[in-house]
Amino acid sequence: MPGDAVRAGAAASLLLAVVGLDPVAVALFLLVLGGTMVPRALGVATPLDVAYGGTLVVAAWAAQLDWYQAVPWLDLAVHAACTGLIAALAGVLLVRTRVVPDPRAARTGRARAGVLVATTGTGAVLAILWEIGEWAGHTFLDDRIGVGYADTVTDLAAGLLGSLVAGVVLALAGTRARVRA
Repeated sequence: MPGDAVRAGAAASLLLAVVGLDPVAVALFLLVLGGTMVPRALGVATPLDVAYGGTLVVAAWAAQLDWYQAVPWLDLAVHAACTGLIAALAGVLLVRTRVVPDPRAARTGRARAGVLVATTGTGAVLAILWEIGEWAGHTFLDDRIGVGYADTVTDLAAGLLGSLVAGVVLALAGTRARVRA
């Protein structure tokens, strides 16, 4: 399965970090590997699984290879993509656990609006937590982790935008992802 190939790539990245990188990189790739397991546990559709896991792996390697310094706009693109995909997973979970109604089963626009608002709001909260994590990482682990007022505000805006896009997509397309056998 393609998602499992992404998870194998995350595991290989962790092994490379253990062998050749610093402890912060090892911790990062442990988080990435754990994160790539979430779509598998939820049994989401392959495109979401691969996009989510692949984006996490690329985001982590971008940090390790200093791509964020080399390509100034990449940080915002990654914040939008990662936060949007994490929000999409959260939106699927909220529908499956019936916290919000499935927009494909509802007869009114309220269910779609509920998915849109819940997905966007969850993504916004996750973007805030991400920024707190960046600050903590910079403060306590590695001062190479970029923080600052402009960085934080633009990262939050990108995360919010990604979450809004995820909310719109889920609200319009429905959220019943196929469960893998």
